[in-house]
Amino acid sequence: MRQSELLRSLVRETRLTPKNFIYPLFVCPGEGVRHEISSMPGVFNLSIDEAVKEARESESLELGGIILFGLPEQKDEVATGAWAEDGIVQRATRAIKQEVRDLVVIGDVCLCEYMSHGHCGVVQQKSAQQKKQDTHPASASHNGGSTAAQTAVCTEYEILNDPTLEILTQTSVSLAKAGMDIIAPSDMMDGRVGAIRKGLDQAGFINTPILSYAAKFASGFYGPFREAADSAPQFGDRRSYQMDGANLREAMREIEQDIEEGADMIMVKPAMPYLDVLAEARRRFDLPLAAYQVSGEYAMLQAAIQNGWLDRDRVILESLISIRRAGASLILTYFAKDAAKLL
Repeated sequence: MRQSELLRSLVRETRLTPKNFIYPLFVCPGEGVRHEISSMPGVFNLSIDEAVKEARESESLELGGIILFGLPEQKDEVATGAWAEDGIVQRATRAIKQEVRDLVVIGDVCLCEYMSHGHCGVVQQKSAQQKKQDTHPASASHNGGSTAAQTAVCTEYEILNDPTLEILTQTSVSLAKAGMDIIAPSDMMDGRVGAIRKGLDQAGFINTPILSYAAKFASGFYGPFREAADSAPQFGDRRSYQMDGANLREAMREIEQDIEEGADMIMVKPAMPYLDVLAEARRRFDLPLAAYQVSGEYAMLQAAIQNGWLDRDRVILESLISIRRAGASLILTYFAKDAAKLL
């Protein structure tokens, strides 16, 4: 049954279609801007007019949809650019929706691109008493046993969970008002799905679905994205709120919690280093399941392709089929257009 492509295709267990792919776009201020990201060949920072062109091509390729990330003109400590009516993603959404009718538009909801410090939540400097408690052996032991602390504490600062939820909710409602089809929170604050669901419902957006980045790991594969979105933390890292890559069972608890709070779809991020997590999520949960083939995965493959070490067309499709085989029905990938053309 392997001797010809016709026979192989006849018994193929896992199939890819362009509808499986969500294409990420990075929207920036200006007009006619198409700035290639050095660590991600073929991926660009796009002004709104250029993003509309990409959306139109995505529609013609019959992709499942696009997801928008924004680069604001200014940043502050309350992420104003994320929730402002004239924010970069809000304006891009309205422009795309006016020109492109048959394409799902997803809004990533996170604050790192809009915060002056680059973290995904409201930051507060720690008091001297907090610092003393954090260095006390008993306190360290207690904190180490917590799976999802209400306040994520680091050495000299803390991320305030609940005040962050207010901004995430405000951002989600703002994006829904702009015409966003799906809201996708990626911040990993506790309780964000429930807060966003309540906020959307109260604002009249009872039918706007939530795609939760339910199991988002603190990964070394995000580096190129932080160049693309200008979102690198100015101090510390995100391990106090993103997941420990060693923990599969905790990932299942995080997913279950988000489903209980009202998530309509769930996501595992990154994809290829966490295929076991993806497969276990598919086994346990019946919701639509997405995976994000992140910037580092893309950059790694592109580097090998450009050096002639790997066959471009084969590895693009093989990497995506591995994610699909593990259980993802939707794949966020920078290879979306390339893969659609190959298929």
